[in-house]
Amino acid sequence: METVIPKNVIDEYLEKIEVTDLNKASIRQVLACEMNAEKVTGQKFIHFEMGVPGLEPSAVGIAAQKAALDAGVASKYPNIEGTDELRSEASRFVKAFINTDISQGHCHPTCGAMQGTFAAFMLCSQLDPKKDTILYIDPGFPVQKMQAAVLGLKMESFDVADFRAGKLEAKLEGILSKGNICCMIYSNPNNPSWMCLTEDELQTIGRMASKYDTVVIEDLAYLTMDFRREGLGTPFKEPYQVTVSKYTDNYIMMLSGSKIFSYAGERIAVACISDKLYERRFETLQKRYGISRFGACYAYNMLYALSSGVAHSAQCAMAAMLKAASDGAYDFRGEISEYARRTKLIKESLLRNGFHITYDKDLEQNVSDGFFFTFGYKDADGNDMEGGQLLHELLYYGISGIVLSSTGSNRQGLRGTSSNITDDQFPVLEERLRLFNQAHANR
Repeated sequence: METVIPKNVIDEYLEKIEVTDLNKASIRQVLACEMNAEKVTGQKFIHFEMGVPGLEPSAVGIAAQKAALDAGVASKYPNIEGTDELRSEASRFVKAFINTDISQGHCHPTCGAMQGTFAAFMLCSQLDPKKDTILYIDPGFPVQKMQAAVLGLKMESFDVADFRAGKLEAKLEGILSKGNICCMIYSNPNNPSWMCLTEDELQTIGRMASKYDTVVIEDLAYLTMDFRREGLGTPFKEPYQVTVSKYTDNYIMMLSGSKIFSYAGERIAVACISDKLYERRFETLQKRYGISRFGACYAYNMLYALSSGVAHSAQCAMAAMLKAASDGAYDFRGEISEYARRTKLIKESLLRNGFHITYDKDLEQNVSDGFFFTFGYKDADGNDMEGGQLLHELLYYGISGIVLSSTGSNRQGLRGTSSNITDDQFPVLEERLRLFNQAHANR
């Protein structure tokens, strides 16, 4: 079998880092294997595994951050709640692109959405001793489950692709009625499938959250990236990003600078907490911290204990980017639409060479082209190749990804991202997929 990377280079390194099952390998472990193979063989991988921006960071953010550093902010601790400018612009941005009103005092910067989510998991799990479980509306970002494991929290999940539209309410009812769910989390668009929950589905989630007094964590890392919707991403004009905030007061929105502004390296995000949830008082928090309000405890206990705040200059950058976007001076959606172009070309190459799109439908529509995509391969008997095996085989051909089972998916296959492929790599991808298909189609 003709391969790009010798088998021993892959297998010996996986053994060295104690990976015996790629279904259980972390994204970082997969990347480490690829980087070693690149070093040993000189062959550059098609990196589908790491969801890091593949575009230049926002020039607006860079200019503002440089100016802030020149002004001396590096010597000054920002308030734990965040700078006034950032909180004000976050509130305005939510109104401009989501059409939801959140007071500026209820928006707090975090060291990326990952920290914001971690803090939310901690806080939500301490509100009611009976509620010790996080519900993951999967498939989802694998590290969010790692966070629950680190915290010692219980987890429950389901693949939402099997419970869309009218099936969703009964599924949520069956889980939430047990009374042990402290919060639930999803991303929209969905990482990894790129399905997008509809207005009706979000209304169902909101109604169930209110009925069972459960906090919804809405991960909007890919805000406005449903590229099927024309006009999305124009400030203060319809259509707006769909959101659960229209249907419950029990929500926290996570806005990240990583993907929409390509500002991942500065680890900056904003947790925007519903006005009513922020001001809600809990006796459990009063006893534990001497602070009863949900939002105050989030800032003064969770975030303070985790990092004592967010880098001052990064907050200045985020504030400037949010402001420019809301002013209409910075078309961030226009810039990130490049990912949809790349994904369309990648999918076409996959389909030409015997692969299929694992999550190909979003209800009755084709799934949008965006930052992530999913793909699988059928063996000679017509069965879906198991995800760990598929990844193992593809690594020999210099192509990576992460196994869908690690995201909570019920389907076999891999998640890929278009963020790091360059135009000169498309012919390379085509040839490697052709070689893979040639070697596997007639087994």
